[in-house]
Amino acid sequence: MGRISIHKLKEWKAAGQRFAMITAYDYPSARLVEQAGMPIILVGDSLGSVVLGYDSTVPVTMEDIIYHTRAVVRATEKAIVVADMPFMSYQADPNEAMRNAGRLLKEGGATAVKLEGGSHVAPLVRRMVEAGIPVMGHLGLTPQSVNQFGGHKVQGKTPAAAAKLLNDARALEEAGAFAVVLETIPAPLARMVTERISIPTIGIGAGPHCDAQVQVFHDMLGIYDDQRTLRHAKRYAVIGETIREAVRAYIGEVESAAFPTAEHSFEMDNSTLTELAQVR
Repeated sequence: MGRISIHKLKEWKAAGQRFAMITAYDYPSARLVEQAGMPIILVGDSLGSVVLGYDSTVPVTMEDIIYHTRAVVRATEKAIVVADMPFMSYQADPNEAMRNAGRLLKEGGATAVKLEGGSHVAPLVRRMVEAGIPVMGHLGLTPQSVNQFGGHKVQGKTPAAAAKLLNDARALEEAGAFAVVLETIPAPLARMVTERISIPTIGIGAGPHCDAQVQVFHDMLGIYDDQRTLRHAKRYAVIGETIREAVRAYIGEVESAAFPTAEHSFEMDNSTLTELAQVR
């Protein structure tokens, strides 16, 4: 059957059919979310925080994204796999940006790339689309610019900032982006953007009116005990504590000699044992 077409997303928007996107960074997590029916998987540069242990997404490299994208692609057959373009992989030079985007498709196997920014990156988006590279945009709180924003703050709250975001969304649409992520903006503004552009909006901390929603795999499943206190994140499970309990049980059984038992062991033929006993 093959992977879902990016054009299907625009059809879903036109039909009023909402859809979900989730991050995944490795084979087992991608396999699980694909089996659950997830239509879009984002290999986000959020892997810097939730997988690699960095304080932000800034240190993530092209090699990191390519490596993790390959694993996700190997695990999936139907899902659209979108690879994030990491910090400084597209900002410095348009030609370098084209090469890097091409690498994510050629070496990583991604269906599409995602990059942050509005009107100022629209010419680059247009060039990528014309070269056959599908592009997803990202507006609002753009994590690669977190140092410039001074933290994770709601964006688009003033009339000027909201008007700029609207214009940026239109610019990305006109440049050929097939969808745009709206992160940490007021819900009424997200609704306005969603109503005024023909491409799907994918919200994260942008309220209920977007065409789709995206969540981080590790946040949604409660893998970390500190549960990064993000207002937009909803826990659907608490897998982290389940894992810790299982590991504690394993440690206890090894220390008490309750594991392994005969059930987990392999026997040897008695004649072989007799023969071995005579070996000195």
